[in-house]
Amino acid sequence: MDRAKLKKLLSLLADREITIDQAMDQLRHLPYQDLNFARIDNHRGIRCGFPEVIFCEGKRPEQAAEIFNQMVNSNQTVLGTRANYRIFAAVKSLCPGVQYYKIARCIVYGMPEEPLYPLPVLVMSAGTADLPVAEEAAVCAQAMGNRVLKLFDVGVAGLHRLLDYQELIQKAAVIIVVAGMEGALPSVVGGLTDHPVIAVPASTGYGASFGGLAALLGMLNSCTPGIGVVNIDNGYGAASLATAINRTMVF
Repeated sequence: MDRAKLKKLLSLLADREITIDQAMDQLRHLPYQDLNFARIDNHRGIRCGFPEVIFCEGKRPEQAAEIFNQMVNSNQTVLGTRANYRIFAAVKSLCPGVQYYKIARCIVYGMPEEPLYPLPVLVMSAGTADLPVAEEAAVCAQAMGNRVLKLFDVGVAGLHRLLDYQELIQKAAVIIVVAGMEGALPSVVGGLTDHPVIAVPASTGYGASFGGLAALLGMLNSCTPGIGVVNIDNGYGAASLATAINRTMVF
């Protein structure tokens, strides 16, 4: 939609010839921003509830930085995942206000100061080795407007550690559970609560874990009903699903 069409749309809205809902419906289809090497969907937030997220892995630092810079100029929360320090340094040179979360490998501009959704999302990990994926889920969920709680290193090899936190588990509206090895923790957590559980298989483990495939299959075959499973190491995907669930609970 060019400037003339946008001006006409605003005029129709001001003259009450169209409703706000009709105007929003047209705004949902605004065009992307073409940078030649990338096409930024600046209006994904209108359609999907959160702006386009930058997957930094595989991009050159200057490419990620330019995408970040363009999105920051549109005055929205900007989130980049799988970013190394070189990419962060390039982004920060153009956008001084960004924050880098080293363990999560995430870059965020405009992290919400207050949660948009009051119901908490709990992020759990089976072991300390699962922290990069768990922290990615936590940072992404917070950037998307959730109040995030954390509970790490409570795997089934020491079940008493988990059982000491049943009150915290019941407090959460949505629970993200990250586990490698055989991926058993989501099944146990799902048996303790009636709240949605999102299982994230992690690629941690010895050879027979097959880089997270054993955990993925274990979670898909869980005997606990109602568990949702995302892809291996996909903390961002888990945060997105948790946000979608949380949003429906509020609105």
